[in-house]
Amino acid sequence: MPDSKTSVEISVVIVAWNTRHYLELCLESLAKDPPRRSMEVLVVDNASADDTIEMIESRFPWVKLIKSKGNLGFSKGNNVAIRECQGWYIALVNPDVIVFPGCLDALADFLDENPKVGDVGPRVFNPDMTQQSTCRRFPTLWNNLCSATHLEGIFKGRRFFAGEHMFYFKHDQTLAVDVIVGCFSMIRREAFDDVGLLDENLFMYGDDVDWCRRARNAGWQVVFYPGAHAIHDRGKTTAPFPVHFAVAQQRSVLHYWTKHHTFLGVLGIWSIMLSHHLLRYVVALLSSSAQSQNRSQSEVRKQVSRACLRQLLCGSVPKRPEEQLAS
Repeated sequence: MPDSKTSVEISVVIVAWNTRHYLELCLESLAKDPPRRSMEVLVVDNASADDTIEMIESRFPWVKLIKSKGNLGFSKGNNVAIRECQGWYIALVNPDVIVFPGCLDALADFLDENPKVGDVGPRVFNPDMTQQSTCRRFPTLWNNLCSATHLEGIFKGRRFFAGEHMFYFKHDQTLAVDVIVGCFSMIRREAFDDVGLLDENLFMYGDDVDWCRRARNAGWQVVFYPGAHAIHDRGKTTAPFPVHFAVAQQRSVLHYWTKHHTFLGVLGIWSIMLSHHLLRYVVALLSSSAQSQNRSQSEVRKQVSRACLRQLLCGSVPKRPEEQLAS
């Protein structure tokens, strides 16, 4: 824990990689309406190729900037900053998030009032102010099968057929949940000390599910709190590299299941993913042949499914985004 004499109550940690525009908006939201509590902001730059570092140094000199010589990934990048945090409460915030006035204070107040809660997440909206789902259930073979077969869409709003995401939940009340999606959450340092840091074997994706499961096992509650608000411009930073990030997500899923489930569970999730991508590839192939206007989207779906199938069957992966940018 921090020394009792520290003046910092909230540490905000942001990991950035070539997200200059979104990061600037995020830092502006923190600078324009800072919390009443004392705050420090730490940004880990994962060797961005844009002018992220120059932007931070010129516009936000009060930010504690950590310059990585390479892309550490999301989990390791966060861990580097968490080790340097001084605050009692640590907010992990994606660079494509805009923090509303009073949000950080509301989350910290909630943790003050609920000492058994280790992780709390705010109500998150899309840029058009529609609700974004940030509450999840722990993965099971059934809820993954419902997602893979689109049963969650056919029976929309039915909890039994829902996937991991709690789309049936209106996000309008305080609720203890299995997982708070990692785009924005506030975790008390005591919980980090007890549970441990993020799993660095998860380059990106799945770190939130893994940490929340470990927190639950250690006796900490994970809670959604609608009294704090933020915006998350989801998917924009990963959109240019759909193949890489799809494979990265799949690898994280397999790592999580290997870590927390039996061999039969791993075999089950592997089979679900294999069947899903086989079917998806065939549908995309037929779609691109039949409708020329959808060929571009179908080609992306084919590339994604082909790469995921290759990874499942052979273990091979495509180039990382930074390698693609350099080539």
